[in-house]
Amino acid sequence: MKTSTLLQYSIASLVLLGCGGSKVTQTKAIWDKPVPLGDEKAILMTPKSGSFSEAEKHGWAHTDLLSDSIPGMSLNKAYEFLKDKSAQPILVGVIDSGIDIDHEDLRSMLWTNPSDNTTNNSDDDNNKYIDDIHGWNFLGGTENEAIYARNGLTREYAKYLKRFEGANEASVAEADRVDYQKYLELKEEYETSSEQYQEMYDKYTAIVQSIDAADLEVRTALNKEDYTLEEVKALPETDNTKMVIEVLAQGATMEDAKTPYAVPLSALSDILKKKFNPNFIGRQTNDDPYDISDVVYGNNLVKGSLTKESHGTHVAGIILGDRSNQKGVNGVTNKAKLIAVRAVPNGDEHDKDVALAIHYMVDNGAKVINMSFGKTISPNPEWVYNALKYAASKDVLIVKAAGNDGENIDIITMYPNDAMNNRNEFTDNVLTIGATAPFFNEKLVAGFSNYGKYTVDIFAPGADIYSTIPNNEYRFKSGTSMATPEVSGVAALIRAYYPELSAPQVKQIIMNSGSKVDLDVIIPNTEDKKKMNFSEFSKSGRILNAYNALKMADAIVSKQ
Repeated sequence: MKTSTLLQYSIASLVLLGCGGSKVTQTKAIWDKPVPLGDEKAILMTPKSGSFSEAEKHGWAHTDLLSDSIPGMSLNKAYEFLKDKSAQPILVGVIDSGIDIDHEDLRSMLWTNPSDNTTNNSDDDNNKYIDDIHGWNFLGGTENEAIYARNGLTREYAKYLKRFEGANEASVAEADRVDYQKYLELKEEYETSSEQYQEMYDKYTAIVQSIDAADLEVRTALNKEDYTLEEVKALPETDNTKMVIEVLAQGATMEDAKTPYAVPLSALSDILKKKFNPNFIGRQTNDDPYDISDVVYGNNLVKGSLTKESHGTHVAGIILGDRSNQKGVNGVTNKAKLIAVRAVPNGDEHDKDVALAIHYMVDNGAKVINMSFGKTISPNPEWVYNALKYAASKDVLIVKAAGNDGENIDIITMYPNDAMNNRNEFTDNVLTIGATAPFFNEKLVAGFSNYGKYTVDIFAPGADIYSTIPNNEYRFKSGTSMATPEVSGVAALIRAYYPELSAPQVKQIIMNSGSKVDLDVIIPNTEDKKKMNFSEFSKSGRILNAYNALKMADAIVSKQ
């Protein structure tokens, strides 16, 4: 039985659930040189016709829009430009879920801590992280253990639930009325959100049960476990026999018919039992997640679960999958080493973990940090804000995902962010990335991608991106989580080949050098498929272009 369109959409949604001018505070650049604007002439052309070849499907993000009619980022052309130039390899940090550091396309790209590079249960570099050979795991847990967490809404609801469960308007003290109203608001939002997942779980469960019931009716009628299509056709016609005939006619079995529902049902079960369970505590460390001074926790097991955590491995492969081993994928950059930090559970990340992860990356020399995660509730955003400012003070570029809700995040705040009011940036070292699809037409903006004229800086390829997953395997994934590492990889190339450029300069180069597109594009989450010009989806109105970015970087440096 073929998977329905609805089921395909639901599975994709579950997988996605693994951002005018602004006033900025300038950090001190290595040397001050204005970044020029890119080509202001928008690209007008005929999109690719016909189906994609296998090579185009696997590598569309690296193609060139003008020569291939596919809205890639011109990476192949960029490497032609770089072929006679030298570079100083840099460190790229990835804050994510577990990363399979033994993957055939990643193991040669790993950073090894020069001061703490052996497993001897000793903090050789005195940074409080024992044996942090390739990075650190702020989630704790044991080898190959997946870590789950409640989402931010559930965590906030649980706090108020302890105080007000069973209360009513008459029983609440006057001093607690404001908090009680907050509890009621959270309760309504929590119940609405959890019911949506419960309804989906119940629907899929009912489908599986109906398949089992049809199978049982036929086996009972025929008094045998195995049966043929012709035998079922000979039975009296019922809804159940019609279902079995439809399945068998496609050359499938009744077990095959249930297979498409196994993954979403498992994911939905985890969501309901863990992410939406107010009493669930998944944290595997002994720290207080709401005390930023409690910093000694976690371990060096950065791989996580190789069966339940593939997001971080996929992200890492996009940035720096080994380009020289003739296997799997070619990452964006071949001039970087990976620092792996595990801080994103199956659920919403804790602000404290993110803040400390940024500090860890900066202190160990990362020049670009990729953050392919986000949430709508942040109890302690100031901790992350301070970490972003710390990274800025050390000339480190942060690249982060806009999110996958198909929303305008000028209006709906996504965390972490670099503008507390969604308008005025408080630091100039952060890039927020939206996702494009491989279609140069009205579907250019991926249907899941968040957008925002003030909050999203630039778009990059993010739909159907082929990259590494654990156990030496590869898979297509979609999300702004995939677009973000495309930008991180280009930023890493610029910083490796042009180390004179500061983080703010690299940010502006990436924004100003992108491909400017004059195209009316469907706005995500609009039932009537309302459109607006692509220039209104982000601050730059552009798509990442590696070739243009490197040319612009070269031109700036060459003039000195």
